[in-house]
Amino acid sequence: MKRHRYAAVGTGGRIPMFIDPISDTYRHCSELVGLCDSSETRRRWHQQRLCSAYNTAPVADYGVEDFDRMLQETKPDTVIVCVPDHLHHEFIVRSLDFGADVICEKPLTTDADKFAEIDQAVRRTGRSVRTTFNYRWAPGASQVRQLIADGAIGTVKHVDFDYMLNTSHGADYFRRWHSYKALSGGLFVHKCTHHFDLINWWIDSIPETVFAMGALAFYGRDNAIARGQEALTRYARYTGIPESEGDPFRMNLEGDPTLKGLYRDAEDDSGYIRDENVFRSGIDIEDSLSATIRYRSGVIASYSLNAYCPAEGFRVSISGDAGRIEYFERHAAHIITGDKDIKFEPTASRGATLSLQRLFEDAQDVPVHMPEGGHGGADPLIQEQMFSDQPPAENLGRNAGHEQGAASLLVGAAGNRSIATGQPIHITDLYPLSPKSKHLSELI
Repeated sequence: MKRHRYAAVGTGGRIPMFIDPISDTYRHCSELVGLCDSSETRRRWHQQRLCSAYNTAPVADYGVEDFDRMLQETKPDTVIVCVPDHLHHEFIVRSLDFGADVICEKPLTTDADKFAEIDQAVRRTGRSVRTTFNYRWAPGASQVRQLIADGAIGTVKHVDFDYMLNTSHGADYFRRWHSYKALSGGLFVHKCTHHFDLINWWIDSIPETVFAMGALAFYGRDNAIARGQEALTRYARYTGIPESEGDPFRMNLEGDPTLKGLYRDAEDDSGYIRDENVFRSGIDIEDSLSATIRYRSGVIASYSLNAYCPAEGFRVSISGDAGRIEYFERHAAHIITGDKDIKFEPTASRGATLSLQRLFEDAQDVPVHMPEGGHGGADPLIQEQMFSDQPPAENLGRNAGHEQGAASLLVGAAGNRSIATGQPIHITDLYPLSPKSKHLSELI
């Protein structure tokens, strides 16, 4: 049997979610043929890891300047894109023009202009782009979608979504390239795209108008000094700096073999510092965000994100004309070092709870089972859809193409524009995303 050929560009901490199942579970039908990254150290670290863990042969690896040569020499059927967000569009378009399909880590890109390039390339080439919204595959999120689809609360009218990032995971965005809006689009794009996509998908609607506010309220040098914590601002990074000992926000890249192999050891050939001080000058993304979203279906959503909470998780309430769903997840403290981004607390009170209350009836608890696997069991399910030669039938609309990817990133892009202008932003003014469609399921 001919195996499907994959090449990957961007070999940071996220790439194991893609290249590991290709090298292990789905090796009978899938083949990794190329790795591409600006850092030879990172490429070789993954080469050694894959060979050791799965007894695979080394694959061809290329510097980022040789991406087109990789395409010509390895001839992949699909290219996996995991570079920093602002570069997604560049490698997606080059892959499509070569004749390959694309799997892209969320967010699809960072703004409407870059999405326009992707959309034009899809239409020009006839190839496809998958956006990996693995959160759709989490069991609790899927149960919420099923309840709404079954009409359990009638027609949805309003959504409240409150996300908390703690001072482990939340702080980590402020140590990395994500803390510069030109590279990540800010948390409204990079992180919130997960949550906007969930809302879009749950209610099967396309966002129309966004009004947003945001602030850098906790991280950054000025905020630390205002709280009397000037001592925490005196070093540019944490690793190898004795003065940072005892700082609760300190990250030691030499204390974790993955962080050391991918980032500390790769500093010379990548120029990337993974552990910048979260209380330094120059951070230009927000850590506190709120938005009101109106959908083409008439649904109104209220959204907030706070990146400096003592605990992590989210609460969502979805109200319809026949009842209400309340869903809560509590996540454990972590930073991203591989594919298991979200870790759920093990007990019912600190894991996930789902409640359904119809009008004029008592609330009923709906059991939520969180299996093993990254993102609460979501990762193995989406990996099966991506890499299996016989993926199971999917009846919840969880697979997402480039237009559905745009439907979430454009909410974040509109939010950024609204913060900058103080005005509500019509998404079609940013990009005319299927203007005659009402339902998300109508988009590719």
